Amino acid sequence: MTTRGIRRKKSYLAEIKVAVIGAPCVGKSALTVRFLTKRYIGEYDHQAENRHKYEIMVDGEAVLCEIWDTCPKVEENAEALSLTAGSESVQWADGLLLVYSITDRDSFNYIRKAKEELAGDTPVALVGNKVDMVHLRQVSTDEGEILAKDFECKFFEISAAEHVYQVAEAFLELCREVLTAKRKSKQSFIDKIDRMLSGSRTYNRGKSDSISPKD
Repeated sequence: MTTRGIRRKKSYLAEIKVAVIGAPCVGKSALTVRFLTKRYIGEYDHQAENRHKYEIMVDGEAVLCEIWDTCPKVEENAEALSLTAGSESVQWADGLLLVYSITDRDSFNYIRKAKEELAGDTPVALVGNKVDMVHLRQVSTDEGEILAKDFECKFFEISAAEHVYQVAEAFLELCREVLTAKRKSKQSFIDKIDRMLSGSRTYNRGKSDSISPKD
């Protein structure tokens, strides 16, 4: 696991776990490295999974971000690739960056199938990678936008090879949604505890009044 960029003394930092999910060879590793280091590396081991933990800034707030660069098992039939809500990476993550290549129809179908299998309120962002290879496009922008509407999430068409700001914005937008969801969940928990304590105080006060001696 890569741990560069962490200020270990800041144990109070908010933590975010992001899983980058997609079919093989769509550029998941290139996107992750571009976001974390601003560098582009074109060749990766497509059978390897990596986790990176960095301190990043999200709208001026320091956040400890762990990114799981996933790698699905390659089947003889590409259609056999599947993503299930019970998979380890999906269960682990606070947010999911779903990536396909605009030059690979099968990779888009892989992500589209995920819509049928993913459930819950986990924040999601959809990324169509490799727009620098538009001459090989197999998936239109409109198709990506329609799928994003189905997911009810943000959509980005970007190039890990050529874009720095746009790649960062895709990750950061997902991180913003994760932080918002975490704050809402925390506030909901606090409100629930307050209601429980308020009810307990009311009950105890009523019980005390009922056993008080009468004149």
